Amino acid sequence: MSLPTSQKQWLIQGTGKGFDNLVFQDAPVPKVGDNDVLVKLHGASINYRDLLIPQGKYIFPLRLPVVAGSDGAGEVVAVGSSVTKWKAGDRVLTLFNQGHQAGPVDVAASQTGLGGCIDGTLRQYGVFSQEGVVRMPRNLDFVEAAALTCAALTSWNALYGLRRLKQGETVLVQGTGGVSLFALQFAKAAGATVIATTSSAKKAEILKKLGADHVINYREDANWGETARKLTPKGEGVEHVIEVGGEGTMTQSLRAIKMEGVISIIGLLSGTNPKDNIMETLSRLCTIRGVYVGSKEQLVEMVKAMEDHDIHPVVDEKVFTLETAKEAYEYMWAQKHFGKVGIKIE
Repeated sequence: MSLPTSQKQWLIQGTGKGFDNLVFQDAPVPKVGDNDVLVKLHGASINYRDLLIPQGKYIFPLRLPVVAGSDGAGEVVAVGSSVTKWKAGDRVLTLFNQGHQAGPVDVAASQTGLGGCIDGTLRQYGVFSQEGVVRMPRNLDFVEAAALTCAALTSWNALYGLRRLKQGETVLVQGTGGVSLFALQFAKAAGATVIATTSSAKKAEILKKLGADHVINYREDANWGETARKLTPKGEGVEHVIEVGGEGTMTQSLRAIKMEGVISIIGLLSGTNPKDNIMETLSRLCTIRGVYVGSKEQLVEMVKAMEDHDIHPVVDEKVFTLETAKEAYEYMWAQKHFGKVGIKIE
């Protein structure tokens, strides 16, 4: 198979100009090292972190300029001379933190994130270590599969990384972003009860169709944490909270959590001021844990679960192309999406 020598890609040149820092350009197809695979990318998706990086609001390490994009799925088209795990034609997912293979994340692994420290997935071809990709779920297409790399794995880590979710437990998910919707699906597949919060009747109906057992409109119920607690057996609280709001939601998450439960902090959509929440952690006897995606080992486990339960990600009905990826950033920033924002790459 003859491979091209040039490709199209989106480069983040710097920060301070918002999405104007994203530049669509021609670039060489990267060379394949002995232990690398060359992947023809067919799908990508946008995460909240991707929106923050060009705006200079991302709190984790960056090495700019860098090819944008955290999530990718595609087909192996060439392998290095020492590669033993992959062959041309294999369908694969990219691992977000390329250095996070198993166990807890460390400083070195946290500095190997695609689209921030290492060239990402908003391009036609990417070279990755043979350890930096995993087999794609057989039940998904490329755009669906590309939605898994960050949001799905983050949800899986939240539910299984520290205190493994058990059948019959209760999970509280906030809103209708990608992480929350994946958590809802994973929890239902595990036989858990799901309480979801949202801001509208329309979104509530969609959450119910996805399997949510209870939906609370947080605009109508300011004390939704206590309401969630009352919905649990004996009113003792939920075992897991998927916390994506930050300052504006943490107080209610603490109201909802069960003794020895886990609040997994994944997003800070409403701010970062902790107020008095640190001391309340003691009175609630719970664990508050920051989650930074997950390991290759967890990704492999998650892929199997998605196949076993035929779980499909919720992808927004509007799918963008590589050429219109900047519009995808603007679309998501304007909160016009429901679920994951997908990018189809030709």
